[in-house]
Amino acid sequence: MIIDASCYPTLVPDLAWRHDGEPFTGERLLKMMDGPYWVNGKPRRVDMAFIQPPQGNTIYTWTDPDLHGREAIRNYMAYTVELTQKHPDRFIGCFVYNPRYGTEAGAAEIEHHVKEHGFKMVQFQANMHAYRPDRAKDWLRPALKKCAELGVLVKLHTGDGPYSIPTEWIPMIQEFPTVNFIMAHFGVQTGGVYCFEPFQWAMELPNVYCESGWCLQSRIVEFAKDLPKHKILFGTDTPPNEPGMWLRLLEVLCHEPPQGLNLDEDTLEDYFGNNLARMVGIKTTPPPRDKAQAKARLTNTYAVA
Repeated sequence: MIIDASCYPTLVPDLAWRHDGEPFTGERLLKMMDGPYWVNGKPRRVDMAFIQPPQGNTIYTWTDPDLHGREAIRNYMAYTVELTQKHPDRFIGCFVYNPRYGTEAGAAEIEHHVKEHGFKMVQFQANMHAYRPDRAKDWLRPALKKCAELGVLVKLHTGDGPYSIPTEWIPMIQEFPTVNFIMAHFGVQTGGVYCFEPFQWAMELPNVYCESGWCLQSRIVEFAKDLPKHKILFGTDTPPNEPGMWLRLLEVLCHEPPQGLNLDEDTLEDYFGNNLARMVGIKTTPPPRDKAQAKARLTNTYAVA
């Protein structure tokens, strides 16, 4: 099973990145997820994806000025909710927490989206929302307490200075040891290449995981040699990225050294989605053993527990 940890369907253009073209709707995302993509000689699709609004569309000053608090939060989360209800076999909800809408309002909306809409993940984007995670602790504690209470995953945008350098999150990660934190983009974004930081923290702290997207191909080979097998999670950041190149980033692990490390396909399947599936209560699947089996799975439906 292939599960993408980071996708951003939207009905309006991303207000921060200002991507070209028409809005990247849920229908466009589904078509892209369907591929097929060729992995080790077999056709595959992205079976499921965690979805959320583009971060630029969650910035306080850019949303409807007449909406505030929980009403404003529900406004920017509405399309994500709609898509998860329309396609529960393909989309899993990820809530975006912006403390500038009010910390208690945000914590209450986390609970609402988890209990009422089945969301399984909460995203924090310190750079886009302009706070230092190692200093703005009072802004983060209400949300993280709620995540701990509800048992949901927390995804951290990493790779940008000044506020999304991975190590800046360590004080809060250590304060909430029962929360599983995913360092999205493996510490690589427009602001820098901090990929060694997520690797080192995932080696040291049991509740830190690494999302594979954006990492450098040669570095992922190095890191996979040492990281516990359950610590690598697949993600693409679609859009602007395209899923196929990030599938290839992990597929190459099955090649011979020095480009790969002769990884077995069962472990590759864990990286692709089974690791995430176990974390959120989805039944895992073994990798397809031949082309016919892979082709038959292109239309499978998976249920979220």
